[in-house]
Amino acid sequence: MYQSDAARLDPYQTQEPQSAYQTYAVGRDPYQAYERAHGPYQSREPGYGLHQPGHSPYDDQIPDPKSRMLAIQNAKAYLLKSSTTSGLNLYDHLANMLTKILDEQPTNAVDIIENISKDVKWAQFQKKMDTLRDEHEILPTFEAAEKRKALFLKANGGGDEELEEEIGETPLPNVMETAFYFEQAGIGLSKDESYHIFLALKKLISVQPIQTCRFWGKILGLEMNYIIAEVQYHEGEEEEETEDEEVIEEGGKKRGEVEDKDEEKEKEDEPPKSTYKPPPVIPKEENGTGANKYVYFVCNEPGKPWVKLPPVMPAQIVCARKIKKFFTGRLDAPVVSFPPFPGNEANYLRAQIARISAGTHISPIGFYQFAEEEGDEEEEGGAGRDTYEENPDFQPLSVVEMVDSLTTWVHHVQNILKQGRCVWLNPFQKSEEEEEDEEEEKAEEPDELQQEIGPPLLTPLSEDEGIQNIPAWTAQPSTNLIPQYAVAILQSNRWPGAYAFASGKKFDNIYFGWGHKYSPENHTPALPPPVQAEYPSGPEITETRDPTLEEELAFKAAKEEALAAAEEDDDEEDVEDDEEEDDD
Repeated sequence: MYQSDAARLDPYQTQEPQSAYQTYAVGRDPYQAYERAHGPYQSREPGYGLHQPGHSPYDDQIPDPKSRMLAIQNAKAYLLKSSTTSGLNLYDHLANMLTKILDEQPTNAVDIIENISKDVKWAQFQKKMDTLRDEHEILPTFEAAEKRKALFLKANGGGDEELEEEIGETPLPNVMETAFYFEQAGIGLSKDESYHIFLALKKLISVQPIQTCRFWGKILGLEMNYIIAEVQYHEGEEEEETEDEEVIEEGGKKRGEVEDKDEEKEKEDEPPKSTYKPPPVIPKEENGTGANKYVYFVCNEPGKPWVKLPPVMPAQIVCARKIKKFFTGRLDAPVVSFPPFPGNEANYLRAQIARISAGTHISPIGFYQFAEEEGDEEEEGGAGRDTYEENPDFQPLSVVEMVDSLTTWVHHVQNILKQGRCVWLNPFQKSEEEEEDEEEEKAEEPDELQQEIGPPLLTPLSEDEGIQNIPAWTAQPSTNLIPQYAVAILQSNRWPGAYAFASGKKFDNIYFGWGHKYSPENHTPALPPPVQAEYPSGPEITETRDPTLEEELAFKAAKEEALAAAEEDDDEEDVEDDEEEDDD
């Protein structure tokens, strides 16, 4: 059967592979056969003439088979290059795509080739699950819900008694109501976050002996944010803590004095000490007064523990005015700046809170008033007053009046002086005993410092200085479409992110921002101090020049002559002594 066909073939003759259209029509015109199978090609179309010998795109470029194989290898090597992003290569990706197409054989594969490519890529990065126990991925929303789960849990026991206490008077502020009013002007957080902060403040009040509490605002950070609560303790609670701290400080000072005395006894011969006296340290204001009137707690997210910020020092406020740093969200992070900041990020955050509160906490005029008892005692038109009370006869102004004039708003937080305190203190003032003991040192002290006097409490906003051509405040209603139900909104241009609202007898202040003061120019750090001058040159410290050889020889000769003369004098004295002994 196969011999007749095999007899026609030469066993030593090589057989070349034939294309589809060659096997389709043996002995016919190949172009006609190709036209019957695929239809005619026009001369302008790309497929015209490709079946004819010598028309291959590689025939005229790479005629040598070895060169053609090298080109194929180079092309394959290029396809095998791995991506620096995903680690995949195009060769394997195309192979997987073709395998998927041949296995599934979808209809109109050319139309969904992009989707097939995406599916193949997605399968490469899909997490491999164990058939016995799957490892389910923990979503970020689930982790956040686990952190805030404790906010929604009530303490065990109590029942109706706890419910009655919660319904009664409580220092917990109505955060949702405040958020509603600010939302009228497009200011605030989402409802979910506001409610979580509401629950977090409730948890804080249940742990700390707090008399008043207020949601101060939110300061943004590079890594995490700060949610800030402004509180006041019950009378006596904060004082006990400060007394303990003072006792510890005094004990530390006494121990240090004893150690200094021992060191002075041990080291009698010491090099001369510098006579430079650093400027006196300005003491901080007592808790409950001035810049430390309120206590502040912070947390990064609702559900995380609240952290109490330390009291602010005047030196920290003074330095905070000279630097501009972004917060990281970590209270223990160092503050690298010039001038060097005396503390870490917790102290810097506390200083910025004090500055923002002093400049942006405002209230409608007439809502607060000074006590009648203090009116006769205080001087200088209320410049020394630091307390006020609510006015029971307060009559709210209309929204139009609150927006048209800034005289209808006043500051109810004391201004911070350049010294870093709200009440000026003379650092060189001494007691009567010290004045008697140190009369001599008094003459050397500098002249008396001029007392700083800031604007008094309840000063109208119309007296605030603007920033070049920008007013300090911008007032506007929450809506112009329904003015009868509008809310008066004030925005601080000096501290971007500080807002206040007033609606009837209700008002509040809030801050959302980076904690930076606006400056029309770019922030320029302070320059380092000038280089210290060199010690004045004089003959007593000037180094002598080296002597020449002649001078050295002359010095040696003079020295030898002096020694010889001294020896002769000694010999003469010995001879005289011997003669006196002989005479005796």
